[in-house]
Amino acid sequence: MGNARIIVLYITVCCIAFVTSKVIISVLLYKRWKRKHSIYKDSFSGGKMVMFTSPMMQSLNSDALLKKATRLSNKDVIGSGGHGTVYRLTVDGSVAFAVKRLNRGSADQDRGFERELEAMGDIKHRNIVTLHGYYTAPHYNLLIYELMPNGSLDAYLHGRLKEKKLLDWPSRYKIAVGAARGIAYLHHDCIPHIIHRDIKSSNILLDQNMEARVSDFGLATLMEPDKTHVSTFVAGTFGYLAPEYFDTGRATAKGDVYSFGVVLLELLTGKRPSDEAFIEEGTRLVTWVKAVVLEKKEEHVLDSSLECCSLDEVNNVFSIATMCLESEPSKRPTMAEVLKMLEQIKSDKLVKES
Repeated sequence: MGNARIIVLYITVCCIAFVTSKVIISVLLYKRWKRKHSIYKDSFSGGKMVMFTSPMMQSLNSDALLKKATRLSNKDVIGSGGHGTVYRLTVDGSVAFAVKRLNRGSADQDRGFERELEAMGDIKHRNIVTLHGYYTAPHYNLLIYELMPNGSLDAYLHGRLKEKKLLDWPSRYKIAVGAARGIAYLHHDCIPHIIHRDIKSSNILLDQNMEARVSDFGLATLMEPDKTHVSTFVAGTFGYLAPEYFDTGRATAKGDVYSFGVVLLELLTGKRPSDEAFIEEGTRLVTWVKAVVLEKKEEHVLDSSLECCSLDEVNNVFSIATMCLESEPSKRPTMAEVLKMLEQIKSDKLVKES
């Protein structure tokens, strides 16, 4: 009887200790979360704004930020796409943000919004657009990003005459390496790993130093470490999607590699994958370039605005692009390997010059 009491007492003490430790851990995690976030309530709309703590955010007038974010209008629009409208938001007369509005209404949209927050909230990388916070309201959500002053790669290469600017070869190579570095970080260094699912030139933004920043995780899907793919709703952009995606519906890291290969072709040729010339001829940018590379006539498809560039470097990038565009996913390199090959181009040049 005495032993039974001791056993019961022991179990009781263990249970109390277990519950107490869980409470302590929960409190500590909550305090840590509070240190990383600032929360503001909007009594007018019933919404809530959460800002990730940083020196820049702490110096801003939070009331002004909340008021302006909830009163954006058409005059503030700087872009739009399949995942929402993007606005310019200026606070305290000088600090500018890009705010993406996502309308609520379906479970898929809400899950996508939550995925984006989870994927972006803690990511701090020089080739990834920083998410500073978000706003939730009954009928819409807002994502608050840092503003990229030089817009998108798409605007530089294909924009209207007033937007289009010439990019020399060193700038294009720098953008290719930066974008590869950002995607490789998502694929290999984030836990859980992240598949972007919509790599394209309009989702590669350019900062004040013309460094590439990978953006738009509205379609980003988090992979568990033991999974090789995720099966979700069809999404992406025609011309960039890997061929196997149409058969399997599976989004994979190798699908992102294929899409990046198409971006490399854009940088090299200056043409969109949906260029009217390809539609008229019944072909595609990928098949057109592959045929040219096979005949070793890459210079014939090179963007005519590229006046002075190293043909060796250009041909090496063409070669890397065709590896990314292999029809069989297993034959494509990983993004880490793509990045290494791109960086090696300059390393080899420096060795030759020394």
